[in-house]
Amino acid sequence: MLLLFETQAGFALFKVLDEGKLKKVEDFSQEFSSAETARQVVKLKAFSKFENTSEALEATTLLIDSKPSKGLRKFLRAHCDGETLAVADSKLGNIIKEKLKIECVHNNAVMELMRGVRAQLTELISGLAVQDLSPMSLGLSHSLCRYKLKFSADKVDTMIIQAIGLLDDLDKELNTYAMRVREWYGWHFPELTKIVADNILYARTVKLMGDRSNAAKLDFSEILPEEVESELKEAAVISMGTEVSDLDLSNIKELCDQVLSLSEYRAQLYDYLKSRMNTIAPNLTALVGELVGARLIAHGGSLLNLAKQPGSTVQILGAEKALFRALKTKHATPKYGLIYHASLIGQAAPKLKGKISRSLAAKAALAIRYDALVEGQDKSLDNSMGLENRAKLEARLRNLEGRELGRFAGSAKGKPKIEVYDKDRKKGAGALITPAKTYNPSADSLIGKTTSSTAGNEEKVPKKTETREEPAEQAPISGEKKKKSKKKANVDDTALESDGDAHMEPEGEEIVKEKKKRKKNSAENEEVQNASQDVDAGEKNKKKKRKHAEQEESPELPRKKKEKKKKSET
Repeated sequence: MLLLFETQAGFALFKVLDEGKLKKVEDFSQEFSSAETARQVVKLKAFSKFENTSEALEATTLLIDSKPSKGLRKFLRAHCDGETLAVADSKLGNIIKEKLKIECVHNNAVMELMRGVRAQLTELISGLAVQDLSPMSLGLSHSLCRYKLKFSADKVDTMIIQAIGLLDDLDKELNTYAMRVREWYGWHFPELTKIVADNILYARTVKLMGDRSNAAKLDFSEILPEEVESELKEAAVISMGTEVSDLDLSNIKELCDQVLSLSEYRAQLYDYLKSRMNTIAPNLTALVGELVGARLIAHGGSLLNLAKQPGSTVQILGAEKALFRALKTKHATPKYGLIYHASLIGQAAPKLKGKISRSLAAKAALAIRYDALVEGQDKSLDNSMGLENRAKLEARLRNLEGRELGRFAGSAKGKPKIEVYDKDRKKGAGALITPAKTYNPSADSLIGKTTSSTAGNEEKVPKKTETREEPAEQAPISGEKKKKSKKKANVDDTALESDGDAHMEPEGEEIVKEKKKRKKNSAENEEVQNASQDVDAGEKNKKKKRKHAEQEESPELPRKKKEKKKKSET
């Protein structure tokens, strides 16, 4: 049995002298306690040395992936004919068995044997000293780390994460220092705070002016516009601030120097961040900009981690607290996070921000994956995908805005949008629903009703009301009922003769109201039931009641009243 052992200097093959000792794993620690006992267990058969660091790095990276290198395959073919090979990696043993037809073994005894050989390696391999192994292992480990991290000065998203973090810190510090300058110098010249709003211009003005009494002598044309300069000089003459010493002014000027130096460094850092983003994530930069893209990468941890996230996660990245609070309280979840600061979402109307953020997040997820996973020399200059997707998103935004405008002011071509009205169809995705209930006029009172369009329905109403009121009007004598019906017939005949030329709809209303009132009077007064009542007297009472009823109605028919009076008199 042969044992394959990998070292920093090359591959070694050891011959196992006594295979029976492999069964006693507990005694291996004693067997390899010294070099003499170790030589009785294994013996070096062959050694393949690496020519240089690149060869060692290539062989080691392949071994990490459980693959034999070209040099290892040649070495095993030359020295392992008809032998069983003990290996430390079972996957490597399977590949060697498939490609080289060499039997391989991997078990606990082999691993203990490896531990013993590693402890006495310098004694078992002649010419390999400890002082030689340490620099070899250090150089190989450094090379391997660079290879595994794929180190490149042009392609490191860690620099972006650090740069955007420092940029945010600089903004906070600049704001704090600038506010301190305004508060400190405001004791001496408080009017300057309102005259110069920009923090950097304020610091430059204070550094140049010093005491406010020097304002009239100085020229601020390089810093401020003419109007602001004249206002500053006028305010300096009548300022109500306190006097300060030269020592105080010198400290204020030093603080102004700090503000100006920080602002200059921030500008340099922004240019650096812009160049890094265009190199590492050009498509993401074209979609959302340098600052938003850098914050997304920093929040995700790296560009590769961000590429593993779906578009829905990219959309709300940065709003995790609001998301979990909404889920806990069962409210609406947030529609956007860090991506809200992108220029495309800023251009959209408030109602459309949710739709555009969802579309932008989907396109940004594609751009991130393209930037993270596509390999190529011209990748840093290839932002065509980002520009194309941005054009599509801008077109979608215009389409959504045009649709909103067309909904209120006609279609996009300027013509009004006319839709067929269907009372049974509701808005939305629903189809025909059950028809709406029709209006029931019988449920309303008939007193004071003036509309002529419902005359046909009103003729039916008294019949229903009569059926309701008949139980209350029960007469004790059947003969009186016959007299009532005769009297009503006579009244109807006289009304039709007198008002024959008038409109039919007002007559029907008046007759209905007269019937109703006469019913009430007949129920209250039994004297009305007298059969010998004159027809002329009935006509006079009818006219009087008609006058009262017309006064209660709307004053829309004064001419008809006069015509009815004339006709009735004739």
